[in-house]
Amino acid sequence: MNAQRMTRVIAGLFIMLSLGLAHMQGAADLSKLSWLWFTAFIGLNLFQSGLTGWCLMTNILAKLGLRPA
Repeated sequence: MNAQRMTRVIAGLFIMLSLGLAHMQGAADLSKLSWLWFTAFIGLNLFQSGLTGWCLMTNILAKLGLRPA
């Protein structure tokens, strides 16, 4: 695993950790449908793309004509 993929894993974990802590403290209610679920989706995607190397947004941008770095 390279540094870029590890950065994605750590960023995804931090996003999910902050959402979980905010929910436990009562600052965020994840039992209702809200924009926080979008944040959770982003965090999970960052985490899985770091582990697997596959990212949906990279595929979408490639189809739009952008080349990977």
